[in-house]
Amino acid sequence: MKGTKPLSMEYRWGQVVASDGVRAMMESALTARDRVGVQDFVLLENYTSEAAFIENLRKRFKENLIYTYIGSVLVSVNPYKDLEIYTKNHMERYRGVNFYEVSPHIYAVSDNAYRSMRTERKDQCILISGESGAGKTEASKKILQYYAVTCPASEHVQTIKDRLLQSNPVLEAFGNAKTLRNDNSSRFGKYMDIQFDFKGAPVGGHIINYLLEKSRVVHQNHGERNFHIFYQIIEGGEEDLLRRLGLERNTQQYQYLVKGNCPKVSSISDRSDWKVVRKALTVIGFNDDEVEELLNIIASVLHLGNVQYSEEESYTHITSDIQIKYLARVRLN
Repeated sequence: MKGTKPLSMEYRWGQVVASDGVRAMMESALTARDRVGVQDFVLLENYTSEAAFIENLRKRFKENLIYTYIGSVLVSVNPYKDLEIYTKNHMERYRGVNFYEVSPHIYAVSDNAYRSMRTERKDQCILISGESGAGKTEASKKILQYYAVTCPASEHVQTIKDRLLQSNPVLEAFGNAKTLRNDNSSRFGKYMDIQFDFKGAPVGGHIINYLLEKSRVVHQNHGERNFHIFYQIIEGGEEDLLRRLGLERNTQQYQYLVKGNCPKVSSISDRSDWKVVRKALTVIGFNDDEVEELLNIIASVLHLGNVQYSEEESYTHITSDIQIKYLARVRLN
């Protein structure tokens, strides 16, 4: 037919020959692959090479592509900065889409587990593993946020969603601390169980903690801190609250907070975090009396660290009456 454009691909003697346009597109794709790597490690030509594996990670990380697949396994590299890849629009992009239709993301893993649960009607598990600072805590929060936005909701379900999300600030306050490698390192293991109804809506859940690093309460290495909650209550607690607990707004006054000689961290706002934790305690169901009792226990730990002793005639006795007064009050409660 006159005036028609030639096909972009034509057959010659049993071979496919690309036109200039298609050839340019293919070359562009190869160039992009050289620059950003492949999004699934199984596509690497030298897939058994550790050096090729690391180089592919390096290429993608350089382009802010922090997620890469190994089949159905997701490898992530912590960028230590905020990336605009966790918006509601991104959540909708991965909702109900085939696992490999879109680029690698924690939302893809979350959605795949959710859809498998609904179609197969079997429990699903997402295992998050990595070294300190790899981003395990953040990954678990992204998964919860994804389900909170994309799952069916009602007034009751929304309450459950809020409690699931607000459990994180509380867990981090009592179980996370600054270490030499990570300013918000989880010093405990966590198993989180989310329960869904037949409609696919979250209706409950429970969190099991284990192997809490209790020794950190009384000793921290140089450059490290105690658990966040102690600094939060000192820096963010209201004056009336501190007065009731017998605390001063000065972390240097407490022996359990100065072992690591690192009371403040530039990346952490203890005052702002305290407000978040205090609100979260209410959302997850703590009443005022229970919160007061909990804070009394926290304060008693700080007072206990300041108890002083002296020795007279082979006997040891306590010389700090103020700390004992507050400790005794907590015991009576």
